[in-house]
Amino acid sequence: MTAPRIDLEEVKRELAERAAALGFAAIGVAHIEIPEDERHLLKWLAQGFHGEMDYMERHGVVRSRPQQLAPGTVRVVSARMDYWPQDSHEPEAVLADPTLGYVSRYALGRDYHKILRRALATLAALLAERIGPFGYRVCVDSAPVLEKAHARNAGLGWIGKHTNLIARDAGSYFFLGEILTDLALPVDEPASAHCGTCEACIPACPTGAIVAPYRLDARRCISYLTIEHHSAIPVELRPAIGNRVFGCDDCQLVCPWNKFARAAAHPDFKVRHKLDATELTKLFRWTETEWEERMRGSAIHRLGFERFSRNVAVALGNAPASTEVIRALEERREDASPLVREHVAWALKRQRALRTPAPHRDA
Repeated sequence: MTAPRIDLEEVKRELAERAAALGFAAIGVAHIEIPEDERHLLKWLAQGFHGEMDYMERHGVVRSRPQQLAPGTVRVVSARMDYWPQDSHEPEAVLADPTLGYVSRYALGRDYHKILRRALATLAALLAERIGPFGYRVCVDSAPVLEKAHARNAGLGWIGKHTNLIARDAGSYFFLGEILTDLALPVDEPASAHCGTCEACIPACPTGAIVAPYRLDARRCISYLTIEHHSAIPVELRPAIGNRVFGCDDCQLVCPWNKFARAAAHPDFKVRHKLDATELTKLFRWTETEWEERMRGSAIHRLGFERFSRNVAVALGNAPASTEVIRALEERREDASPLVREHVAWALKRQRALRTPAPHRDA
């Protein structure tokens, strides 16, 4: 008996409906071939722009060839979920107050990896109920996939000059996830680019990490330095980090397309533990146990207490001179971590220099 023919057009329509019900703002389908993006990746790696992210080089072209990651893959289903926390303090106001710690808006709620992975797995399981078993793999961020390239080819947006994906109807404040599948679903038209002559994101980068349009030197990027970088933050870049303790949104905050950004629909992306505007001295005085309790279930948790403390120490060094800041730093001058101690020493030196009056000069 011949198996019934699957109407892949209808399957794709149902997939979009079910994705919307699970909280996704949009989905699209792309071919797996991205040769130009692979060349860009290899050039980027050769220039050393990936810094300490050795896994980028280790994975090599697997990142641009999903069929090697999941044999049999012929399509990438790309899905988008909005994360902008509408109930958070205005980011510009927090960045303008150097006594507060700034956390990238995507990390204020629960860990998006788990939320998206669960939703994508549910979507794939619902599809399997509809058509029977099929080959697939769910990927969210940590898997070696060039997600922005596939999302662009799936029609979800274009890669902007800051290297983030931008959607005409939603800006760039969203997460991406993928289902690699052996189903030959109908593909969508790739999104066209609409940055035009705008380059607002390039001078907005505090550390000059966007070295040219579409070229990011991660070694200078604050998101990389405060999250992916495991060792000491380069001294010359510390002042420009300001009060950013986890990630950076500056290039997105100035992007005119983010006037169309949508508030997160998923309740798990709401602000937790007042991380949208907490005093730096309070953050630095959390014990490791308190930090674990508060950060468990957050994307920040993977950073670890040591590197989080390193970041806050830098922000305290950049804060206005005050007795309270010096007192908080002094309390951890003998921290068990050599990494934290070194950054505390740097911050104390900065604070004391700010408090020392300039020498009087005769007119």
